[in-house]
Amino acid sequence: MQSSINEQQFGSLTATALDVGDAATVSLESDRLFWFRSQFTGVMEMYADADTVANYLDAHQGWFRRCAAPMQVNALGRNGYALTIGRFGALGYHVEPKIGLELVPQHDRIYDIETIPIPDYTAPGYEVEFKARQILSSVPRDPQNPHDREITRVEWQLDLAVGVGFPKFILALSPALIQKTGDRLIAEIVKQVSRRLTHKVQEDFHATLGQDALKTYRKLRKVRTSFYCTPVVEAAAS
Repeated sequence: MQSSINEQQFGSLTATALDVGDAATVSLESDRLFWFRSQFTGVMEMYADADTVANYLDAHQGWFRRCAAPMQVNALGRNGYALTIGRFGALGYHVEPKIGLELVPQHDRIYDIETIPIPDYTAPGYEVEFKARQILSSVPRDPQNPHDREITRVEWQLDLAVGVGFPKFILALSPALIQKTGDRLIAEIVKQVSRRLTHKVQEDFHATLGQDALKTYRKLRKVRTSFYCTPVVEAAAS
């Protein structure tokens, strides 16, 4: 029976386990955490000067809640937040992951986001290590183009590790199969979530500047690469 489960089938089952809204009712439990890791780099363009973008990012108490929705967000002090990612479940178990994040105040237009503990909360069967950095840089204007706009690039890096305590019947599968499938699924989730959140932040930022700025952003994103997210591929050992 075990040998009849191939990678595609397991991937499909695990993907289902990561879909929000499943009605599974058995808690995820295991003494062993299986770790999946992903590293990404990306860019988000904002059509304004760097000072304006920095002022917006600094005031995260407003935009972070708006752009994280529909995820539940609770403040943890001045710069921290507890996020309830959603309800994930299938295969007879479920988990509703929460993560504590601190938006570290900027230094020279460099923003760090790090994992912090959530008071009085113990994660049931999983751990998350999240470390991200955003760097603001101005795109040089074209002196030959009188219609050229000021553009600020938000270049970001993400190092994400997720440890999951699988039930024994999952751990009975090939470790290489679990690792390969889990890494691939985590990477796909990061790409999808980053695309949605980036779009919401871009819309929210330009909306705060007025309808003209929002219309300009919506026009420019069709002709420019205003966002990208790509995995970091480690060089093969020589």
